[in-house]
Amino acid sequence: MAKILVIGSKGTLGSPLVGVLQSRGHEVWEVDLQHHQGDKYFRADIAEYRQLERVFERNYDFVYLLAAEFGRINGEHYYDTLWKTNVIGTRNILEWQLKKGFRLVFTSSSEIYGEAAEPVLTEDLPLKKTIIQHNDYALTKWVNEVQVLNFEKKFQSPIVRLRLFNAYGPGEYYHPYRSVVCLFVYRALKGIPYDVFEGYHRVFMYVDDLIPTMANVANNFMPGEVYNIGGKEYRSVKELSDLVLKYTKGNPKLVSYLPEDKHNTVSKRPDIRKAMTDLGHDPKVVLEDGLPMTVEWMKKIYGEDR
Repeated sequence: MAKILVIGSKGTLGSPLVGVLQSRGHEVWEVDLQHHQGDKYFRADIAEYRQLERVFERNYDFVYLLAAEFGRINGEHYYDTLWKTNVIGTRNILEWQLKKGFRLVFTSSSEIYGEAAEPVLTEDLPLKKTIIQHNDYALTKWVNEVQVLNFEKKFQSPIVRLRLFNAYGPGEYYHPYRSVVCLFVYRALKGIPYDVFEGYHRVFMYVDDLIPTMANVANNFMPGEVYNIGGKEYRSVKELSDLVLKYTKGNPKLVSYLPEDKHNTVSKRPDIRKAMTDLGHDPKVVLEDGLPMTVEWMKKIYGEDR
């Protein structure tokens, strides 16, 4: 079994990833910004190189880098923090990789595909054509990927990139910059109005379909590879909203329907065949099953105020 460090271990995806890796017998160490008691836990900001010195006194076989400032609107409102954490932070980890020689799993985002209008997004698309990203969050994640590519080329750094597409499910706590599923469910439960952009389509991936795939990278690590990790369902955002209203018994009058989101891409549909072949990715949970479980979890956490 491997010695694995998960950076961003207390986040929506980091926490279940730690659990799955531990259940498979790996020795898992953790880094996050929260204060937390644990023999294998470090509190550190990846953008502060000095704070990482204590973390990397040890050697690790693999490092999963999940820590990042997340979200499109978050990146517009707090662009300085976003760029420092995502770009300087990633560079710091790449520098530590040069010193320590671990294999790195970098978590990227579907946002890097920006304005691409292709009906299906393949992993090699950003290297075949110029893509303009629509927001600072997307820009930083693409900068991260270029950083990775440069370190792979100059230093033969062993790195795998994972581009995640719309993960959702229990464990995602609400704030205004969270994912669309989290935003819709919370606001429907609380009677808070929200906007739906018509004509927009996405794939949605339940968290339990994602985490095993991420953990599988440690068993089948192929340096230099990049994978789209998404679901098989291609659904409209309006259809998602309709289902959320159904399962929360929300008021349809909460929803305003708008034509365009200036920060976002109309439709994103990934080609996930490579992840299915190499990593055993096998998304099975449809919205009609995943949303009710997400709604029930959020009810337990937040209650209903309608």
